[in-house]
Amino acid sequence: MGEHINLNTSGMQCIGAYLAKPAGTPRGGIVVVQEIFGVNAHIRSVADGFAADGYTAVAPAFFDHVESGVELRYDPADYKQGFALVGEVGFDRAIEDVASAAESIKSAGKIGVVGYCWGGTVALLAALRLGLPAVSYYGGRNVLFLGEALKAPVQFHYGEHDPSIPPEAVQKVRDALKDAKGVELYTYPAGHAFNRDIDPAHYDAASAKLARERALAFFSRNLG
Repeated sequence: MGEHINLNTSGMQCIGAYLAKPAGTPRGGIVVVQEIFGVNAHIRSVADGFAADGYTAVAPAFFDHVESGVELRYDPADYKQGFALVGEVGFDRAIEDVASAAESIKSAGKIGVVGYCWGGTVALLAALRLGLPAVSYYGGRNVLFLGEALKAPVQFHYGEHDPSIPPEAVQKVRDALKDAKGVELYTYPAGHAFNRDIDPAHYDAASAKLARERALAFFSRNLG
């Protein structure tokens, strides 16, 4: 369904991206922000899924700043490489890339962002700094940015049995944003990465289905 394109960035370098378009007129556009594993088969399938639901979806390949064509697996060695790569890219550069990706699909209409794991925090930053409606799945570093003011609605999804995001961290997010307009926070009887359907060790079908329904409802309200 999708195609590979190039995105301009704020510097001299272009990065790649995976672009998936709907069959008819787009309802809006969604920037899909990867986990620490690059724009791999799972993230491409996520983008394809949003395109099937009527949105133009683009997944920037952030790691192209460091190494082109990175697609990592879910094993210890690749986890280590992924953490190193996101450390090199950093959040500031990632947000610049999200802005570039949003610009590239602006003809689709209103633009939102969805992100997973590391990308869940990038999605939150898009709402904080770019004013884009965002859906944040299990963003472990969300708590680092709770002092910033929201500029757009945001929806959070967390697993109740996520060893990397304890309940007290989720509560910090809930408490910090309890008075903010347009904030939704949901928890599920699942662990980390419960949306990753090609990874049996983490995937929770019921939780993923419900979270996706809520995410689509969020985008319907905020994008069209």
